[in-house]
Amino acid sequence: MTRARPHVDVLVAGGGPAGLAAALHAERAGFTVAVAEPRAAPVDKACGEGLMPGGVAALRALGVHPPGVPFAGIRYVTGARHAEARFRAGPGLGVRRTDLHNALHDAVAKAGIPVLPVKVARVEQDPDGVTAYGPDLRARWLVAADGLHSPLRRALGLDAPAPGPPRYGLRRHYAVAPASEFVEVHWGARAEAYVTPVGPGLVGVALLTGERAPYDDQLAGFPDLAARLAGADAVTPVRGAGPLHRRATHRSKGRVLLAGDAAGYVDAITGEGVALALVGAELLVACLAGGRPEAYDAGWRRLTRRYRVLTGALLRARRNPAAARLIVPLARYVPGAFPTAVNAVARHRPGFPG
Repeated sequence: MTRARPHVDVLVAGGGPAGLAAALHAERAGFTVAVAEPRAAPVDKACGEGLMPGGVAALRALGVHPPGVPFAGIRYVTGARHAEARFRAGPGLGVRRTDLHNALHDAVAKAGIPVLPVKVARVEQDPDGVTAYGPDLRARWLVAADGLHSPLRRALGLDAPAPGPPRYGLRRHYAVAPASEFVEVHWGARAEAYVTPVGPGLVGVALLTGERAPYDDQLAGFPDLAARLAGADAVTPVRGAGPLHRRATHRSKGRVLLAGDAAGYVDAITGEGVALALVGAELLVACLAGGRPEAYDAGWRRLTRRYRVLTGALLRARRNPAAARLIVPLARYVPGAFPTAVNAVARHRPGFPG
């Protein structure tokens, strides 16, 4: 029996930032593209909502300009002590996750890329392409951008154990003016609180923690921040995500390539998730366009190496109470170390295949 010819060159399973960016890059590279995403736009999720300068540049390269609030850098805070690092490559951008998704979704629509309201439940591969079921779709290549707990990564046998205790993210928005031009990272005894300006008189407050406890109970562990927010209206419900650490044995299998969080994720502690998803999507498409899909896995490892090393080091320090107490003092008093570390992860460019 003759196999059906692929309906499109690239089918993207998942319509988050990584999937939509991959679709846009693929269309620009001359591929025919479709996106499978059962949820209506915009899709919200627990997210720190602070785009690093590398992520801002990646959006700009796609012609995507979501509304948001520029921020100058990162400020670490413990009690009355703080350390600041300004970005050297231009500002970051605090942007609501829903606004980011709307902007990317609009760009996909303007490019004429169909977004199919379906979920890819399973895939089968053959030498000519991929058949995705739920309903049946056919493509030369499938990009699995189906999130942190990717069912496709698991179905393909690419899941790997994630070491260390699990960590979770919780986020809520407050109607209050930002206290500074920085994203503030408050270091508590058992958690971190990220305060990101995302609109006029609006901040997102995301908690990263290893504890399964209500948001308000964990916010109380940051007395100064909790006092600042005490008179402000909480304008969105609490959203949660986790466990955060996810690993994949490889980023591809046959004609399926993993993108975004599905490709692997360590933690949100350095705030690079969305930026890495955007530039990782660019890298993935560059490998396909260059006829070297096998180069994607090594390229992804190069692209994410600094993120994985720095994030791993911070998590190890976080798990040691004595070391955790030294993070802000060291950032404040070791000349140049904190700005160097922040700027090392603020910019990412894909390692394109040669």
